[in-house]
Amino acid sequence: MAMLPQLTEGLGVTALIFILTLLFSLPLGLFLSFGRMAKCRLLAGLAKFYISVMRGTPLMLQLVVVYFAPYYVFGIRISSSWRFLAVILAFVLNYAAYFAEIYRSGIESMPAGQYEAASVLGYTRAQTFVRIILPQVIKRILPSITNEMITLVKDTSLAFVLAEVEMFTVAKQFAAAQASVMPLMIAGVFYYFFNLIVAVVMERAEKLLSYYR
Repeated sequence: MAMLPQLTEGLGVTALIFILTLLFSLPLGLFLSFGRMAKCRLLAGLAKFYISVMRGTPLMLQLVVVYFAPYYVFGIRISSSWRFLAVILAFVLNYAAYFAEIYRSGIESMPAGQYEAASVLGYTRAQTFVRIILPQVIKRILPSITNEMITLVKDTSLAFVLAEVEMFTVAKQFAAAQASVMPLMIAGVFYYFFNLIVAVVMERAEKLLSYYR
């Protein structure tokens, strides 16, 4: 089929958005969770407000705001190269908020006794978190992270708002040109197999971390 090479190319853009979003939003979400749990009320309040805004407004709107912000806020002329960067930035800022709450729930679920035991053994608070707490947190939150990753794969289609040519945009163009829903159905199959790979990989990771079973 003539559309398959272009759909495959669009899938490459979709995969790139997916990978870059995870690469930056996962660590940013961890730092946000620290801010959310901070004893400083101002810092905790700012982190809570940020998370509330990111989770309470549509990602589509956030894409538009991030894309046009340089022009309306700073008067900077928007170049074509900014489009893809705006997509990644908007996705990272949005998903970091969701990951922050997942991290927070995992960290706060850990028994306080583990911190006390580590202190007795001579661990610093940072060493305790990195060597003892974080590995357990990752194990606990992996199913929730997997759900967000699957949602992210589907959300990449929102990049069409900024005219970024990912797989869904390509499928829409072919559907309009051919007056057929078949390109969209094929894109749906591509999305399904993408998510199937993500689910299989994350399920494997969960099994590897289930070392006490």
